[in-house]
Amino acid sequence: MKQQLTHVVVNALRLDGTRCSSALGVALVGASCIGFGASSAAAVTSDAVVLHWNEIAVEAAGDIPPFPGTRAMAAVQVAVFEAVDAITHRYQPYFGTIAAPAGASEEAAAIVAAHDALAWLFPAQQSFLDQKQAESLAALPDGAAKAGGVEAGRAAAAAVAADRVNDGAQSPMFYTPVSVAPYEWQPTPSCANPPASGRGTFLHWQFVKPFGVESSAQFRAEAPPALTSDRYAKNLNEVQAIGDQGSVLRPPDRADVANFYAAQPPHRGWNLVTRQLAVEDGTGDISRTARTLAILNMSLSDAHITVFESKYHYTTWRPETASARADEDGNARTAPNASFRPFVTTPCFPSYPSAHGAGGGAARAVLERAYGRKHHDITLTEAKAPGIVLSYSDLRTITDDVSDARVYGGIHFRYDQDAGERMGTEIGRFNDRHRLVPLDVRADY
Repeated sequence: MKQQLTHVVVNALRLDGTRCSSALGVALVGASCIGFGASSAAAVTSDAVVLHWNEIAVEAAGDIPPFPGTRAMAAVQVAVFEAVDAITHRYQPYFGTIAAPAGASEEAAAIVAAHDALAWLFPAQQSFLDQKQAESLAALPDGAAKAGGVEAGRAAAAAVAADRVNDGAQSPMFYTPVSVAPYEWQPTPSCANPPASGRGTFLHWQFVKPFGVESSAQFRAEAPPALTSDRYAKNLNEVQAIGDQGSVLRPPDRADVANFYAAQPPHRGWNLVTRQLAVEDGTGDISRTARTLAILNMSLSDAHITVFESKYHYTTWRPETASARADEDGNARTAPNASFRPFVTTPCFPSYPSAHGAGGGAARAVLERAYGRKHHDITLTEAKAPGIVLSYSDLRTITDDVSDARVYGGIHFRYDQDAGERMGTEIGRFNDRHRLVPLDVRADY
């Protein structure tokens, strides 16, 4: 499958219009393609090492919660981008403080930037990361270029670590409801155990410093529909019908997407999608791929920071609370169902808007700009959802499935998904248009 990067071939586009191919070995390095066009422009270096270290980063992150996961991936990919861009000077830098020696190796820079950022984030993974770094660097020829790249990578990772060391992610905060009024979020049965202990989790995430947007309130969601509205009734009736554990209206394919996206965190899934798209794209341009992965992960993280600002601004209840208390909502078109139990586990924080929806909207906005919306060949699998294989040709279908997953899973209203996706789309577009932009205004992103 395409996500098995050790079994693919990356095509690097030469500036003279021809292509060269380099089969990827275990380390996925050394795939540079040297060629010059009529203007004797610089060669394009293969993105294979960037894709390989993106995969290593996802592996190192393991099963940490989704929101720290997207922060970690953003930090790593910003470091990789900054290290590569300090050499290629193709885009507006993130910091602009990294000076790379002339002729430095972009591949060495990417390897060391990813390694050092990951070692800072996950010190328990040091031995694993050191081994991977040694394998990757061993595939590059020794000399001044390699040494210069190592220097640039180390400086970029240090800059990211200094920037994020006190970014607000380090001190968990919890939310205790101040009211039991209708529509107000209440702890669900899944919140009984630590760390929630009957409270809302990730209250502090709205205070984490964003990577690209100006503040967590910049793209705050519009107010959710009123309890007495037709839209609220329609959405509650939908989730009661298809999101209950015992629903006979949930088709097997919708059960699969609900289980799949409950198991796969966004930082794992969307980076897997991006690696496949980059290989499929075939240009193999290290600068462009480093930028795309940086903007993707910055936008995923910013979407999650933003979504918690909106969640704790509106503090709306989850479907299982709404179903049990529908006789209190003042809406004649709803009816209580005290036996409703969601098909997947309800997270311990307010419902509106959806974090999965926000992340999906942000990711799709970035990836559509980079690779186009349709005509892809994407295969998604997840070790924690064995036996489920999802295939996509249209990025819109992925976000549609993410939306269905949360509604058929019984943990979100459809309007939660719609608002989250709109929010994420705005964030992805903002970052793509305003951050790490090409220095040549004529250039494609």
